[in-house]
Amino acid sequence: MNQTFAALLCALLLIVTGIQGALTHRRGRCICPGQGSDFVQPQSLEKMEVFPKSSSCDRVEIIATLKSTGEQRCLNPNSPRVKKMLTRIMKKRSAKSTSK
Repeated sequence: MNQTFAALLCALLLIVTGIQGALTHRRGRCICPGQGSDFVQPQSLEKMEVFPKSSSCDRVEIIATLKSTGEQRCLNPNSPRVKKMLTRIMKKRSAKSTSK
């Protein structure tokens, strides 16, 4: 009877250890609480930051900082308008770097 109890106790400990080490399938710590806005006036932008997917957040995040207030807004990376703004910014940057 003691051997059976010891074997069951060992099996239970192995199962509990396996459960504690298992990955959880929940969202990580993203900066943006939701998907974000679909558009921001380009004239009001001070800067745009793009954060790729990572181990702490399972989605791409784009954060725009506004000139007038310094407010940071999350932008929807799937929005056609946001994609167009990013493309324009990248083109301007590449034009500046090739002209130097």
